Amino acid sequence: MSLQTSCGSQKRPLCSLLAGRGLKKPKLDDGERLQEAAVQLLDRNQNLCSLFQELQNPDPCRMICFQNVEQNRNPEQNQAASDADPLNVAGLLVGSELRRQAERRGVSVGAVSVKTMLDRLEEIVGGQEDKLRQMFTSSQRVQLQVLLEAGKLLLCQGVFCPRLLWAEYRKDQKHPHLELLYFLHLYNILTLDYIIESDDAVASWLPGQLKALCCWTPPQEEEETRRVQQEVLSTVVGVLVASPRSSVLDELLHWFLDIKEECDEGAERWIQTLDASLCGGSVSPEALQRFFAHCLTQIFTWNPQLTVSDAVTSQNDWTVAKDGRCLTSLCCKLAAIFSVEQLLHHLQQVLETHEVNWKHVLVFVSTLLVYDQLAQPSLSELLCRLLSSAFRGYDLEKLITAFLLARQGALEGAGVFPSYTDWFKMSFGGRSGFHAGSKKSLVFLLKFLSDLVPFEPPQYLKVHILHPPFVPPKHRSLLMEYVTLAKTRLADLQESVEDMGLYEDVSAAGASLQSQAAQDVEKAVCLFESSGRIPATVMEASIFRRPYFLTRFLPALLKPRALPLEADAQMNFIEALKRAEKIPAAQYSQYVESCQKRRQQSGSLWRPGVPLAVLQEQLQEFTELLAAGRDPESLAQLSRISHTLSVVCPGSDDPVGPAAAPLLPELLLKVNLVLVLDHVGSAVLKRLCCDLQVADLILQSFCQSLLVASRGNPPNRQSLWGSRFVCVLLDNRQLLSSIIHRLKDLFNRQAASLKPAHILGLAAFIVHLQAAQPGPVSVEEALGSAVLSGSRSSMLFSVRLAVAAVSYGLCRGQSSSPQRLQDFVPRSLYKKLLFLVPRLFPEARIRPEGQGGDGPTGGHLGDGPALLWSFTDGTSWTKTVLHLWRHAAFQQLQQLQLYQLCFSEWLHEELRVQRNSDVLSDAERQEYQQWACWELYLPRPEEQGGCGGDPRALCSRLLTAVMEPPPSREMNLENLDFSPGSSGTGTCLPDLLSRLQELVYEAEVGELSGRRGDLGDFLLRVVSEKCSASSGSISSRLSLQRTMEAWNRVLLTLPPAIFFKIKAEAGRSVVDCSQLLQHITQLQRKACPPAGVLPCAVTVHLLKGLLFAVGQCGRPAAEVDRVWSLMSTSCPLLLISAVRWWQQISPVLVSLWTRLQDAEPFPEQLQLLSACRLWACSVRAGPILVQIPPGPVLVQAASLHGSFRGGAEQQQNFREVLDGLREAENQQVLVSLLFLFVTDFLSELLDPQEKNSGRSKWLCSELLAVLVNSADWLLLFRSNEPDPEPDPVTLTVSDDCSRLMPWAVCSVGTFLLHVLSLLQQQSAAFHQRALRCPGFLHSATLWYLAALRLFLDGEAPALARQVEPTRVLDRTKQFLLSLIRQAPAAALSCSQWRQLETRCADLDPELAATLSIHLDHPRVGFL
Repeated sequence: MSLQTSCGSQKRPLCSLLAGRGLKKPKLDDGERLQEAAVQLLDRNQNLCSLFQELQNPDPCRMICFQNVEQNRNPEQNQAASDADPLNVAGLLVGSELRRQAERRGVSVGAVSVKTMLDRLEEIVGGQEDKLRQMFTSSQRVQLQVLLEAGKLLLCQGVFCPRLLWAEYRKDQKHPHLELLYFLHLYNILTLDYIIESDDAVASWLPGQLKALCCWTPPQEEEETRRVQQEVLSTVVGVLVASPRSSVLDELLHWFLDIKEECDEGAERWIQTLDASLCGGSVSPEALQRFFAHCLTQIFTWNPQLTVSDAVTSQNDWTVAKDGRCLTSLCCKLAAIFSVEQLLHHLQQVLETHEVNWKHVLVFVSTLLVYDQLAQPSLSELLCRLLSSAFRGYDLEKLITAFLLARQGALEGAGVFPSYTDWFKMSFGGRSGFHAGSKKSLVFLLKFLSDLVPFEPPQYLKVHILHPPFVPPKHRSLLMEYVTLAKTRLADLQESVEDMGLYEDVSAAGASLQSQAAQDVEKAVCLFESSGRIPATVMEASIFRRPYFLTRFLPALLKPRALPLEADAQMNFIEALKRAEKIPAAQYSQYVESCQKRRQQSGSLWRPGVPLAVLQEQLQEFTELLAAGRDPESLAQLSRISHTLSVVCPGSDDPVGPAAAPLLPELLLKVNLVLVLDHVGSAVLKRLCCDLQVADLILQSFCQSLLVASRGNPPNRQSLWGSRFVCVLLDNRQLLSSIIHRLKDLFNRQAASLKPAHILGLAAFIVHLQAAQPGPVSVEEALGSAVLSGSRSSMLFSVRLAVAAVSYGLCRGQSSSPQRLQDFVPRSLYKKLLFLVPRLFPEARIRPEGQGGDGPTGGHLGDGPALLWSFTDGTSWTKTVLHLWRHAAFQQLQQLQLYQLCFSEWLHEELRVQRNSDVLSDAERQEYQQWACWELYLPRPEEQGGCGGDPRALCSRLLTAVMEPPPSREMNLENLDFSPGSSGTGTCLPDLLSRLQELVYEAEVGELSGRRGDLGDFLLRVVSEKCSASSGSISSRLSLQRTMEAWNRVLLTLPPAIFFKIKAEAGRSVVDCSQLLQHITQLQRKACPPAGVLPCAVTVHLLKGLLFAVGQCGRPAAEVDRVWSLMSTSCPLLLISAVRWWQQISPVLVSLWTRLQDAEPFPEQLQLLSACRLWACSVRAGPILVQIPPGPVLVQAASLHGSFRGGAEQQQNFREVLDGLREAENQQVLVSLLFLFVTDFLSELLDPQEKNSGRSKWLCSELLAVLVNSADWLLLFRSNEPDPEPDPVTLTVSDDCSRLMPWAVCSVGTFLLHVLSLLQQQSAAFHQRALRCPGFLHSATLWYLAALRLFLDGEAPALARQVEPTRVLDRTKQFLLSLIRQAPAAALSCSQWRQLETRCADLDPELAATLSIHLDHPRVGFL
């Protein structure tokens, strides 16, 4: 009986019951009763510290229940319920206990509470293990916070005295913990103001604690500790700033100024603490300004040991960029709350009243200029006041201050403050200078400058010499005395005044003489262009500074270059100097000659300026003439444009016409290669830049012209301006290639940025290219391949471009015949529409009533092509697409074969679609593909690109498509995407594979219903036809291997039973798999990844198909045994693969057989296979040879092969197995086993990563030692001779391996070195045994000749791990010569001796001569 039914109508949920108990109204005497009970509990030896601990750890369940109750309480119950708060109750309990103990001890309750609080604090703080740690741990912090909450409760009850707590705490603590003080302040128990004011020794411990806290770095994972650390510092500093004891912070500032050069994390943390936003929240603005001003004063006056001379000498190193960032950051923090005027006024006061640290002062000035844009005019005003006051009272200190500040500003660059040259010229270069009032002022200035000479850097001396202060003529001698002194100093410093530039910013020294001269030329040309006159500085330099003018300035000005078509500002400047006779005639002539050579050499290199501007003006004028309807003049303008293009981009002699059309792909490839390469020559790069600029101008002009021409007339009523425009480009092959590449780049990478006007113009441009250049390979085809349709965005762009191009082409060719219309409508873009429109618009898949298979929709629309073109200029482009799709002219084109999108092309386009970025969802894509396959292309006639109603044709093309996806066929340079984010998102290959599966399963259902189709044989024939064209080249073999790998992937997705037919034979149903076995033997054998083995997945898939198929026979197990016996002779590859993978596939097959044939025993042949595997494993594991089980020889050999092929152990067991199998009835097993191990060795040598060929070599040598007396093994290694009845085991390897078998037997190079080593190491007894073997001498000679032929033809394996190939051939030859000399004449027949002698005559004459000895023997003649 459930709880719900037992409760009846009064049932209530548990949460409601819990909440309802909280609604109980408290009684008035509940609090008193609770206190009495608590006192009785405390009387039982309750410990106060333990009670505090309980207070810190309230029961979570009680807290949650209390919170739930609190949420359901009404306002009238709040006061009553507050007394029931667990924390308040605990506080009352602690307060009661404190009073009781104070009364019992006879002391004040405050003393008891303070003592208890200190004990608990000692427990919390004293448990810290790391003594160097400056902050609490998170657990300590939580305990402290709860303790302080309890202290607040006690404080509210009047049983706790915070000041007594501080007094007792300071008795035991020399250095109070700053975080503890912070939390006392935060919880309003003891404020930091009280602690700082009441503690007279605060100056002795507080700075040290602050420094220690600043320098301590919390662990990386303690983010909360890092936050609390900054809060503690900011709070303490904020309180100190507002208190009368703010001088305590001076020690911190002095410590910072001592370590500012290091600028460690502690210093940065102190800078962050002084941020106005951090510590200014609790401080009044006036107090904060006083403190920051005090800090600035301390910085300016700290350690004033540098003299003025030191400042003059070292000032260049005291900039923001060169000085440490700590001092700069501190200055920024302190200056943030002041205006620039306030800061400079304060600086001036400090400079006038204190000895200062000049480095700090100047760094502060630099910081102010760099970080405040308003500082420059304010500093200039300050300098003016200082100079005025200095010359008015002849105050040397103010004068040196002005010079230092002006130079400091100039050091930060012209963007921050005027250069020192400009400032000095402005202050002292004219009659209104500060020194020009009297001789005394002039003497005062010159005396000051003379005193500075021994200390000044050379760049300032150069300024004073080249731009001297204004001096009246009568006092010129005073200036010359200073100039002489300054030049003497420059000579001592090995500096030359003549090397100084005309417009050099001498305060920023470091530029080379060549770069300075180039800068002077650039500025002089700019001034000449703006004023039209030669700058005065240049004229003065040509007179007073001729060495610099002639050796630096003129060579930089007259640097050879390819002169523009029309004179630019530099050329005009040169001509002005030549007219003024400032350029020597010889130097000018040399310049002109060099420029002419440079222009001839550069040819079509990019030249800035006039040519492009002229081209742009001509194109703009052409558009204006077109808008005005002045056709003759516009055509004449095209001639001028053609001439300009030949100058800007000279093309090759042969134009790009129909005859040159086949060269376009090569041309485009060259352009792409140049763009892909990272390291190209500067000339090529400039040329490409020019060509791309010209291409952009041409395309932009064509688009504008099209819009202008289309405003009044549709395309079919316009003049031939578009065709003439394009013909101009066809005459310039280089330019056309640049335009084609630019269009491809726009279509591929910038399609999203093209506006409708651009799309219309580019579409019309493609149409005119199509019409102007018919041929087998047109430009339109090259551009059509660049219009992608793999994603949603590319599909939409392709549709819009194709609609515009096809509409424009239909309008242009309105009066032409359908055949002539091909010249106007781009085929590739037309096919894009045939592919994309039904894909994007489901309504386009519906055929109108009364329309046949593919006929046009007729003239029911009643509008001409001109109206059709007008639709493309509207905003509703989707309506335009459907309008064009249903138009009769559009549909009529589809009747032409060149404009038909066949099924193979549709599959190609579909495979290029990226599934993750497709415009269709998975379900929509499935619906669309099913419509295209079943409704569109299946019934369409074959001559129109369809399948003619034949599902097999549909299946064949689907299979071909999924076996050759576009990525494998289109990996060329044009389609490579080198962008960083490019990556494959998955093609529609799985979707098309699903369509193939649907077709196959539909055919399989048809077979089950009685309509036999033999679809499996048909698919195998399709694959066979696809592979039949392959030749023996390496590329063909690789192509075959890729095709078979793709086919195997498709094979695994198809039902395996379709490859096994059921036919009637002798009145019973039997399985016919002859086509499958032939397919495996002829094709799969040639492409097996490891030689002689099918992939495991393919093997189990085919065997599952066999088990499915025999289910339709009367005796399934017997039928499996029959097919298995057939495979032993006609398809041994499948048999050996089953043996190889039997351990993995047997559970699958046994399970499947049990499900299909519940009462039927497992087939006998498969049981024998399991028995052979067990037997092989047992003989490998133990020395006792178990009786070999019955079964096919190939299964027995493959089982032994699989057992001994892995690992290097059990060598002795292998010899014992060979000894046990020496009987004649087991010879075939050993022969097959030898072939399998030779195949392994061959595969290992062909695999460059395989390093275990020694194992196979040893196994082969052991087998050969046993089989040398038998002739059976000789038949397996025929020297490339056709065998009408090959041994089944030879049908397990590829043709390449079979062709290399003679090389393997002779161990030439890298194939089967173990045979040669055996032949070379055996004794004479082995020779006799070999000679007694029938046919050994004949076979060995043929092996040698075949191996020699492979070596001479370069087809021998590339790896020779132990012996050089020539050495191995030589050893093989010596062995054969020895055999021939020892062999009796009757060892071979006369015909055999003659055959061998004939074959050796060309390849090895020495061996042929040795063979001829036997031909002269009388016994041979008789035979």
